[in-house]
Amino acid sequence: MDEEQQVVPTGSDERYLTTAEVARRLGVKTETVYAYASRGMLRSARLPGRRGSFFAQAEVEEFVARGRDERQPSGAVERIRTELTLLDDDRLSYRGHLATDLAASHGFESVATLLWTGELGDPERFPTDVPLVDAVRAALAALPDTARTTDRFKVATAVLGATDPLRFDLSERAVVRVGRRLVAVLADALPGPSGGGDRIAQRLAGKLGDRPVDPGLLDLALVLLADHDLAVSTVAVRVAASARAHPYAAVSAGLGAADGQYHGVASTLAYRFLRDAADDPLGALAERQRTGGVPGFGHRIYRERDPRADALFTALRRHGDAREVMAVVDAVTPGAGTFPNVDLALAALAHAFDLRPDAGEAIFALARCAGWLAHAIEEYREPGLRFRPVGVYTGRRPQR
Repeated sequence: MDEEQQVVPTGSDERYLTTAEVARRLGVKTETVYAYASRGMLRSARLPGRRGSFFAQAEVEEFVARGRDERQPSGAVERIRTELTLLDDDRLSYRGHLATDLAASHGFESVATLLWTGELGDPERFPTDVPLVDAVRAALAALPDTARTTDRFKVATAVLGATDPLRFDLSERAVVRVGRRLVAVLADALPGPSGGGDRIAQRLAGKLGDRPVDPGLLDLALVLLADHDLAVSTVAVRVAASARAHPYAAVSAGLGAADGQYHGVASTLAYRFLRDAADDPLGALAERQRTGGVPGFGHRIYRERDPRADALFTALRRHGDAREVMAVVDAVTPGAGTFPNVDLALAALAHAFDLRPDAGEAIFALARCAGWLAHAIEEYREPGLRFRPVGVYTGRRPQR
């Protein structure tokens, strides 16, 4: 078994059951009992002078009383209870605040702090640490010019973790410290001029393309993308945090999971689609429909609208630089068969300001650091190693 066992002191009068007795009481196999224990759902113990794992009868009876609905069947993933983000009726909210309302009234730093601490206010600026920025830039200099911005984020996160002697402090206070440092360095260490100002959006504005993006639009996008409940990258972060990986490693897990065409890379596919559609809207639609689907449309969670896309498109329509790309969006939307999502909105933002094709990925990853670390804070409060599905073996069995 992988979990740490408690040692029962000699003379304890508490009644303990063997693994086999627990299995019979629960009506499951002994392997399932071990799975419950490895996920932290039952605590095993060692009894002095006796071999094997034992379980407190009172705890087992409490487990039975909760009923099967409160525990997972063998092989299922542990339920994740969270106070952070709610997706309901095509609306997105953070800790009880609609994300679209927050985006209209608060900056990214405030919303990140809300996710991390539950407090919504006007936090101090995320600090600039010149020695850390220099160390990260030295590491980034070894990358080829073709490296994507998210590749640079991965290297920067690894460097920051390696240089932080207190990285295994998993308290909320320490993780918030990591979050402020990490987000600031990721923005400051990228090549290119700072947009001027203290806000993360201002510091990032000149580093995503040949000309600066409007910091107000960038701040809006960062808030709207800060978290999205249990997206695949967030699950990866929580699994890492469950193993008590330090916050930098947890964010690295999120960056790795986000680096796929069905998640963080989706905005780049939408960028290429809008680029082609600018010359031939119907042709670009037909080609994508023929080869598997139109990027930037539809969603697995939302049914009729993506509120993040609606908010970002509304802001873009008020901006003169976005006039041409919004005409392209309007030309292709009727033929897509469903609603546009935030990946298309990020792609439109990138085209409006001549940003790099992967700018949407960078905005997504930097924003999601806020949500990832908020989920890590929650997960550090849970029993360790609680995510331990049981595999269903389908390969060859050894000869007896």
